[in-house]
Amino acid sequence: MKILESAENYLETILILKNEKGNVRAIDIVNYLDFSKPSVSIALKQLENNGFISRDKDGLISLTDDGRQIAESVYERHELLTRHFISIGVSPDTAREDACRVEHYISQETFNALKKHHMQDHN
Repeated sequence: MKILESAENYLETILILKNEKGNVRAIDIVNYLDFSKPSVSIALKQLENNGFISRDKDGLISLTDDGRQIAESVYERHELLTRHFISIGVSPDTAREDACRVEHYISQETFNALKKHHMQDHN
């Protein structure tokens, strides 16, 4: 399933915040991404309408199964790419920034080959 890069970023952010804080509210996303409240509100409504998140009566945000699958995939790409870039001499800050860009565009074939290569180097 192909979704927009911005939606992938929101889903990944929700996953990260859920792991860090336990509960996620819209304001947490605003603060984490440094986006405006209206922008986050619009994005969350779209994610909810597309079945990627749900919100309870208290405003707590949860990933649906589809949303979690996308978020975990993007997060895995981000983490592996960051580690790979650092391992070849890229500074950690630049590695994280570049991984954030590349994670949305790298093909599954290339990612799988990189993952396999990385696993061989660390076994």
